[in-house]
Amino acid sequence: MNTKLNKSDWVILFIVFGTTMVLGCLDYYREGNKLIEYIVDFPSSTLLAILVILLFIQKIVPVYLVAKKNYILFFFTSIILLTVVGTLDNIIGRYTAGGSISTIKNVASYLNDGLYNAVDMIALPLGILLIKKFYEGQQDLLEAQKQQKENELKLLRSQIDPHFLFNNLNTLDSLIDTNPNKAKEYINRLSLIYRYLIKTKDAEVMELASELEFAKNYIFLIDTRFAKDYQFKIEENISLTDKFIPTSALQTLLENVVKHNKSDGKNAIETTIQINEGWLIVTNTKSKNSLKADSLGTGLKNLKARYKILSDEKMQVHNMDNKFEVFIPIITLSE
Repeated sequence: MNTKLNKSDWVILFIVFGTTMVLGCLDYYREGNKLIEYIVDFPSSTLLAILVILLFIQKIVPVYLVAKKNYILFFFTSIILLTVVGTLDNIIGRYTAGGSISTIKNVASYLNDGLYNAVDMIALPLGILLIKKFYEGQQDLLEAQKQQKENELKLLRSQIDPHFLFNNLNTLDSLIDTNPNKAKEYINRLSLIYRYLIKTKDAEVMELASELEFAKNYIFLIDTRFAKDYQFKIEENISLTDKFIPTSALQTLLENVVKHNKSDGKNAIETTIQINEGWLIVTNTKSKNSLKADSLGTGLKNLKARYKILSDEKMQVHNMDNKFEVFIPIITLSE
């Protein structure tokens, strides 16, 4: 759930509390209340109600209901907060009407009245906002899932399109005559890549270990096709157990290196894949035709979009003078 109030949320609050204030003013007029009660009671009630609504949406619901799923603690926290706020509002109204808390005879009953008062103040606008936030979240999720499927379909198609097959078949054709043993290895690696793509076409995330094995096969194709134009190094600094990344994320990052960097024939494009605590980092040296600072490839943009629904951490892209770095968060699914 998005915990920030957007413009339409504030419009709803304005309409609800505006209507409440108008109706309240009519009641005060019929009852003959003093001017001080108009000036103090309505602004203070509205301010208290908005503060409680913000607490519920930004703190109480996300922490107790979403993160901890502690319904008992959520219930008692809500009751206490509502009782305190409702009672405070009643006390303010009591003083503006010329009364005093010293005249309260039954404290328990007064606290109970405070709870009911807070429910009247807060329940309707809070309920409307929570329902609105829920359906907005569901809509965002559906759109993100649709985008995810489109990305996966595009990724799969990119690997079986004629251009991809043509390049690999050309490489394979030259190997058959010059290096039959390596040709067999090339066929084996290519088949493993296709098998993996078909197996994972519907998966949003995959084990990091599996993605790394896939990347090694993909790197073999690049090394074979481009000879010494590209150099790859993999550094595993943590255990890969219970670690996940978006499916084919590594392939996207490797494709980005090859697509946007061409060796000058003398210096290879050096790429390092680092696996650290919480992050997978792909760093490559840049050639003259590398990505411009204000331009990202379609693959990176799609990967960023996928991370919006898969992780609270954001993917980071650092485009420097001599190197290009992409940090992607490692996802842990176990609780």
